[in-house]
Amino acid sequence: MSEPTARLWWPPLRRARTVALAAALDAAVGRGWPVVPGARALRGDDGPCSCGAPVCPAPGEHPLDPPLEAATTDPRMVRWWWERRAPGAPVLVATGRAVCAVSLPRAAGPWLLRHLAETGVMAGPVLATADHFVLLTAPYTLDELGSLLAERPWVPGSLRYHGPGGYLALPPSRTGAGGVHWVRRPLQGEPWLPQVGTLLGGLITASAVTLPHR
Repeated sequence: MSEPTARLWWPPLRRARTVALAAALDAAVGRGWPVVPGARALRGDDGPCSCGAPVCPAPGEHPLDPPLEAATTDPRMVRWWWERRAPGAPVLVATGRAVCAVSLPRAAGPWLLRHLAETGVMAGPVLATADHFVLLTAPYTLDELGSLLAERPWVPGSLRYHGPGGYLALPPSRTGAGGVHWVRRPLQGEPWLPQVGTLLGGLITASAVTLPHR
């Protein structure tokens, strides 16, 4: 690599690593959300993902090494992971303990946020991927979620639930499908998170209005 090329390449690389570390520390220390580095999305002949699978269904969007069970809020471990073991790796948050989420197809996301605002329902942090809008919620159990869904006459199959044992890629992670970014950033300090039950009506309505008729 020539010197001019090195000058062009390394500063962006250093910035990307610094931003990833800052995002991991903000989630773990600033929010109390346990995080773990994710596998990396790759390009070229090395395959789609650093997990080594010839066909990875979610490049850059899943844990690898360390496993999800190692997710932590310990700033010393977070720094070691993103400074030494996996600089620049995607930031994955383990859902269930401190934060959960519900996601819907991206096309329905803007309509949903307008609908929630018009009906006086407060949304918490919201992030967007290439395919989905993801609404972060207070922790819920699978039993609680099941009871809430059972009360509804119809629930769209396009909704996804990120509860105990799950995980999400947080901004500014880059996955095989593209970048992850905030639509509504968390508040400073420990963020307020809505209960999932307060959002379900809007999520179902958004799916019925903006997606093809079931």
